[in-house]
Amino acid sequence: MKDKLYLIYRKLFSFFGAQHWWPGDSAFEVMVGAILTQNTNWLNVEKAIDNLKQSKVLKPQRLYNLSKKKLAKLIKPAGYYNIKTDRLKSFLGFFLKSYNGNLKKMSQENTRVLRKGLLSVKGIGPETADSILLYALDKPVFVIDAYTKRILSRHHLIEREATYDETQNLFMRELKGDVQLFNEYHALLVRVGKEFCLKNKPRCEICPLK
Repeated sequence: MKDKLYLIYRKLFSFFGAQHWWPGDSAFEVMVGAILTQNTNWLNVEKAIDNLKQSKVLKPQRLYNLSKKKLAKLIKPAGYYNIKTDRLKSFLGFFLKSYNGNLKKMSQENTRVLRKGLLSVKGIGPETADSILLYALDKPVFVIDAYTKRILSRHHLIEREATYDETQNLFMRELKGDVQLFNEYHALLVRVGKEFCLKNKPRCEICPLK
């Protein structure tokens, strides 16, 4: 299993090259983006983040102090803006209360404790929590998404019904716990999932994993 997982990584990296994830000017911006990108594409998230930057409110306390109406208007391009406003407010409340809005203090927290705390925030599930841990805080936690599960199940490395935790445990158990490796691997899986391992019409004959 370990050999197969590393082979997939090498083939994808050779084909696509480094992906330079996650796009963002700061760790805090990455965390906000991880919440805004739920159920939407990154182009829409970028528009919402640009609105926050132009309004000079992309800071923990400033965002938290913003009225829900104002925040919802700014992040409207990301879709589901009322729901995401509540989720951002809940996350910011957790961040400010538990870590005083201090990224360094947050990053020094034990990974398991921090993950449990993030999952306690309303609207933050495993994928969002792990994206924050890996991409914003440099914690060696592998992010699982629909692309990853689809690709692995089609290559018979997991069952189609495998849970998030079961799929994540596979990577965490078999691969070296390295932030850069996990970062690149997940980004490459997303790339091949979007371009080749499509949901309804997979392009298997020209896929780099053929």
